[in-house]
Amino acid sequence: MITRRWLAAGAGGLFAVLAVGLFPANAAAGEPAAKESPKVELVLDVSGSMRATDIDGKSRMAAAKQAFNEVLDATPDEVQLGIRTLGANYPGDDRQLGCKDTRQLYPVGKLDRTEAKTAVATLAPTGWTPIGPALLGAADDLKGGDATRRIVLITDGEDTCAPLDPCEVARDIAAKGIHLVIDTLGLVPDAKTRNQLLCIAEATGGTYTSVQHTAELSGRVRQLVDRAATPVVNPVATDGAKQCEGAPQLGAGLYSDRETFGEHRWYRVDVKPGQELRASVSIAADRAVNNDYGVMLRATTTHGREIVRGSEAGDGRTDMISTGLRYPKARADDDAAADADGKPAAETVCLQVSNSFSAGPSVKTAPGLPLELTVDLVDAPDEASDVAAFGLGRGWWLLAVLVLAGFLAGLVWGWVSRWRISVWRTN
Repeated sequence: MITRRWLAAGAGGLFAVLAVGLFPANAAAGEPAAKESPKVELVLDVSGSMRATDIDGKSRMAAAKQAFNEVLDATPDEVQLGIRTLGANYPGDDRQLGCKDTRQLYPVGKLDRTEAKTAVATLAPTGWTPIGPALLGAADDLKGGDATRRIVLITDGEDTCAPLDPCEVARDIAAKGIHLVIDTLGLVPDAKTRNQLLCIAEATGGTYTSVQHTAELSGRVRQLVDRAATPVVNPVATDGAKQCEGAPQLGAGLYSDRETFGEHRWYRVDVKPGQELRASVSIAADRAVNNDYGVMLRATTTHGREIVRGSEAGDGRTDMISTGLRYPKARADDDAAADADGKPAAETVCLQVSNSFSAGPSVKTAPGLPLELTVDLVDAPDEASDVAAFGLGRGWWLLAVLVLAGFLAGLVWGWVSRWRISVWRTN
């Protein structure tokens, strides 16, 4: 699902919590992934800059080794853990060779603590900083299955192997819909390193942490490994359509997609009589965007008539924006249409997600912005009082009431005006 602030976002977070609490145990989407042991790969920078001695009076490499040993001792038994390095083997000046210097030091699987510690002990600061290739390799190491997957990247500098931008690599990984989270830790980072690592983390819904001390590094890595062992709600990847016709049919659940700048994407949900549709959407700005943007979620009939909408605007101070809507469908009467089984027929509701994001000419628009859509179907209230139940989207009677009210108000005002004029003339 979408940055370190995604899950805490207003409406999106609220509806996600409702979805988790209200879905049945065997829901088709948004179900806790507990079938396989979680997978974590620690990606460690072993480039030459790790020789610097500015963390608690020791080198960055020594601090990283100490932290790794503590983390390996505390790793839960149910976690499948692996280790990958970057810049650990090639000491030369050939950039082409240096940017291929990444390898798996310890395979992802059941942890043998002694073997893993021995492998880490052999590391010495050596070469380049190919973060992009290392992330691609780590994603390949973790592929397969439906377990929770997490990469923890630890580095002291920005990538030295452009144009393979690690931020773009992270976005491409996120766009695949495999729900692989990348957390980043910067050892005594400068501004450029901080910005790059923050971008990598936000692209996949991960976190970024600046580290100044050995204890901070050890504690944060342990926290991230423990987090991987906690069951989470994984969004189901879906692909919205450009119009309602042919859009994917969704049930109750949590879904992820990608939406380009200014795009409209459509989804379909069947709402039975006596049910209430609750939907919310969150779109994350995982790259630099212009100020003043918005997101809109509309529910319409298959014929294009709007039922209800929700919208929200932002001004560039947040990296994610959310909105939601509710649509209660009245219980069926005896004359209502029925399906093949004789039950009241469901209404197909089209959900349209739109955004008004824009960006400068240097900002890449592909892949699209991360999108999370929550759909929930609950029992509707007996006497729906929500605006969606009697608004203009449900018919023209409210418009007629407004017209009639305006007409009567005009008559009353005209009568009062004539009376005042008569009184004035008399006096």
